[in-house]
Amino acid sequence: MSNNRFNGKVAVVVGGTSGIGLEIVNGLIDEGAFVVVGARRKNLLENLEKKHGNKLIGVQADTNIENDHIRLVKTAVEKFGRLDLAFNVAGASKSGTIGDISEEDWMWTVNLCLKGVFLGMKHQINQMKKNGGGAIVNISSLNSEVPMWGGSAYSSAKAAVSMLTKNAVLEYTKDNIRFNALLPGLIETPLTDDLTNNKAINEAYMERIPMKRAGHPAEMAKAALFLASDDASYITGSTLIADGGWSTTGYPDLSKFLG
Repeated sequence: MSNNRFNGKVAVVVGGTSGIGLEIVNGLIDEGAFVVVGARRKNLLENLEKKHGNKLIGVQADTNIENDHIRLVKTAVEKFGRLDLAFNVAGASKSGTIGDISEEDWMWTVNLCLKGVFLGMKHQINQMKKNGGGAIVNISSLNSEVPMWGGSAYSSAKAAVSMLTKNAVLEYTKDNIRFNALLPGLIETPLTDDLTNNKAINEAYMERIPMKRAGHPAEMAKAALFLASDDASYITGSTLIADGGWSTTGYPDLSKFLG
């Protein structure tokens, strides 16, 4: 049931057609916001537009292209008049140990997970300064604090996202903008199917997660929406871990499965 925390607010969600991003979009709409969604797959954007009508506009965008972030912010202002909230969600990984990962795969991961967040924040901040402030939530990862075998590019990029979020607090709190990062643990999304659908790997994860289950995208969306809402008005520069207690036990050794 909606409590209208975002009634009349305008949000941009980068990577909002699946998983955590999609649940953030649905939550924003349910609570009264107007939303601009950026993603690469045109058909998924069109489906969202049909579902939500005049409350949502989809923009085909690549998170690594600066002009696409400019278009996302410009669309929010032109169609809905302002920009109050932004969620930088897009991310994925190409795995490989440090001695074996190709430069191409390393840069693909770092560009998607870090460069895309930087470019989004750059233009989201500049617009929020014009309309008196706002809130930005970046989706980082538990792996920003806990290393993962074969995940050096992803873990490093997500750690940088957490620090980028904190650095923004120093530079733009004076402009009435709040910045926080959400650090999900193992979440049931299409990106984790290869892990959770492998019985042995899934059992290794469950041995380390005190709650004995993966999280759901809707649970992550609720946490992200809290950080963006006035309920979190005195919270900025935080890195909120949402992992079922996993960070208390450490990452499983995946080398025996993926080596």
